[in-house]
Amino acid sequence: MKHVCSLVLGFLFICCLHAQTKYDFVPCQEMPDLMQKYQADYRAIQRFYTPADNNSPFSYRGGDGDGADSPEKRERLVKLYNEYLQKLSQLNFKGLSQECKVDYILFKRDLDEQLKVAAIKTTAYEKVKTWMPFADKIFALEKLRRRGTQQDGEKIAREWFAIGNEVKALQAKLKNDKSISFESTYDAADNIENIRKSAASVYQFYNGYDPLFTWWAPQPYKTMDSLLKVYAAAFKKKRESIAKPDSSGIVGQPVGRDELARQLKYEMIPYSPEELIEIANKEFAWCDAEMLKASREMGFGDDWKAAMEKVKNTFVPAGKQPEAILKLYNESIDFLKKNDLITIPPLAEETWGMYMMSPERQLVNPFFLGGQSIIISYPTNTMDEDAKLMSMRGNNPHFSRATVHHELIAGHNLEFFMNDRYRTYRDFSTPFWVEGWSLYWELLLWDLKFPQSPEDRIGMLFWHMHRCARIIFSLNYHMGKWTPQQCIDFLVDRVNHERANAEGEVRRSFEGRYPPLYQLAYLTGGRQFYALKNELVDSGKMSYKQFHDAIMHLNAMPVEMIRAILTNQPLDKDFATQWKFYK
Repeated sequence: MKHVCSLVLGFLFICCLHAQTKYDFVPCQEMPDLMQKYQADYRAIQRFYTPADNNSPFSYRGGDGDGADSPEKRERLVKLYNEYLQKLSQLNFKGLSQECKVDYILFKRDLDEQLKVAAIKTTAYEKVKTWMPFADKIFALEKLRRRGTQQDGEKIAREWFAIGNEVKALQAKLKNDKSISFESTYDAADNIENIRKSAASVYQFYNGYDPLFTWWAPQPYKTMDSLLKVYAAAFKKKRESIAKPDSSGIVGQPVGRDELARQLKYEMIPYSPEELIEIANKEFAWCDAEMLKASREMGFGDDWKAAMEKVKNTFVPAGKQPEAILKLYNESIDFLKKNDLITIPPLAEETWGMYMMSPERQLVNPFFLGGQSIIISYPTNTMDEDAKLMSMRGNNPHFSRATVHHELIAGHNLEFFMNDRYRTYRDFSTPFWVEGWSLYWELLLWDLKFPQSPEDRIGMLFWHMHRCARIIFSLNYHMGKWTPQQCIDFLVDRVNHERANAEGEVRRSFEGRYPPLYQLAYLTGGRQFYALKNELVDSGKMSYKQFHDAIMHLNAMPVEMIRAILTNQPLDKDFATQWKFYK
């Protein structure tokens, strides 16, 4: 009996081994070890050099991104980047496995980029430093606070009172200043907020604990902080006066063609902005032809906008959108399973949820969002009637059918779920992977006949046209060729957007230093995954499930590097992007 049990256990063990893939195991020791140590060192520096929040002592006063910036913190991070570039140079690149060669290339790329960004930030800070001559005093107090040095509360109170008066004078000067640039208004406002965070860190640490500080500092601090807040807002107002927004009222900053080209090279996209626009127009032509087919099936002939109008008016009644989304999710997950397209962990299915989007957020994002959960965009009681109707029409079931799987499974939800579990030492996230993967599923499910009717096809085509339009309008804007209003009109005329939704889309794309390549990353990244699918699945080298599972086990990185791993492309340490993926 023991002998039989041993044989059964051995057989099961062998079966388990066969069920695993090479992507379940760490591909080498050197790169994961180096990258994990770097990430730990980076987090330690961020934690120590970012102003603290005494009300939440196990976090730091970082806000968005990696926390408040300062000259001292930048200098320390530059030292860290150089230390790890040196460590990287000591590795034997040729002796690394293929996956680890990819890690080497991307890790070096990112360290070099961080050095460039730090240099740009330092230059920007020097340009605006005259608008905040008090910065060094406050940063110096924060530096002493980190080790708990007792400080002279009376002296600090006098300094903060004087800074308040200084801020008033500087704000009056700013109003009539002609020298500050548009970009510098962003840099000045950001650095003033960093100064506010440092002052708040000092104030929270000593106030109530140090008797003399508590006696002297509270009122000067509150006055100074209030004035700094107004001062930062004054730079936003200055920015609007410099930009002179068009009739849309949207204020952004075109980055220029050279910066677009630089960022495309960094993202490993070997096409120029003009070539990407040409590709988008080719995609648009395909969409136009398919849209006419669906319109004719619906009895509208070549009047596709009339056909889309009928589709828009299929919106569900108020209060019914969440259950409509759940129905669409169930249809998409059943389709993925029926066609055995990808492994779906039961916990990923179990743990996604729903949230409703606020009216304020819908102004910049008129459609639902997703990730670990789905955030539903639909009217609320505070919207006027026109806004309610446009929200409902723009989120009708046929439009939503195209994107529920984009936001949940096998899109963003599954991406994030798997990233937390495989190759977790990798930190090469890029919108061409994050958004490209989700968009790829829209392309694939179209091919596999997921849309059930011409109305469904129009819904999917609307989104395909939308992604084509994003490439065209965002690149033309950033090359200085189009205004925000021209972008809005293009979305309304060419894609048949509701005007309010088009305005929200353009506002989201350009305000607040939104990354200039993000909007074009959806379809561009999707086409990269689609081309790789053609190379590996359509050729019979991998099944759909093998292909998709392999990608999900590699974690986020430029798609060209996924191709390098899966097809064993020749690599050297100075690798440059070269994969012309669009056919």
